[in-house]
Amino acid sequence: CYDCCIRCIGAVPYPSLVATLLCYAGMAMFCGCGHEALTQTEVLVETYFARNVQDFVVMASFIKYFQYVIYGLASFFFLYGILLLAEGFYTTSAVKQTFGEFRSTQCGRCLSLTFIIVTYILAFIWLAVFAFTAIPVFFLFNMEQTCHNINILAETTPSINQHGWICMDARQYGLLPWNAMPGKACGMTLASICKTSEFYITYDLYIAAFAGAGVTLLALV
Repeated sequence: CYDCCIRCIGAVPYPSLVATLLCYAGMAMFCGCGHEALTQTEVLVETYFARNVQDFVVMASFIKYFQYVIYGLASFFFLYGILLLAEGFYTTSAVKQTFGEFRSTQCGRCLSLTFIIVTYILAFIWLAVFAFTAIPVFFLFNMEQTCHNINILAETTPSINQHGWICMDARQYGLLPWNAMPGKACGMTLASICKTSEFYITYDLYIAAFAGAGVTLLALV
């Protein structure tokens, strides 16, 4: 029984197991936090940056479609992780020693090569997703820094005109069309937005989704 347990433990493909767990953890963070962050973004932009509903139609449709994409990504990576883990079990050297080299057929080698190629293609695609996830983090980081500068100016200068020209324009980041009104928030109005719970929740969710995308990329590589 002891020898059987040792053989079973030795047959576990630990690199594949760790990569699968990292992939699941990263996708859980990316999908869960990303889905909720998109919902909060819709509320944030609609409340403070867009007065007309028509200005927000394109972004609302994009958010809805991307949330469906998140559902598909979660299902795909769940199944793909199981397949990779199973392939890792059957290509472990300990398994070959137990069942013989006849298990390593030409079809098996072709299947392993296919999984490797597909995994690297997914890693390349996910690199683009990782870079795309950095855009909302960059936007909210700049927004937080701008609010910080406004608060400093508000404490040092009593005149409103000194910090009223500092703005954050959502249209520059492609969140709204250029004809959207107001499309931007300035001065103390922007500073008050940064103090809301919606802003901090959205910011934290995007950071978590960005970290999850990075963990998934690490697992694929």
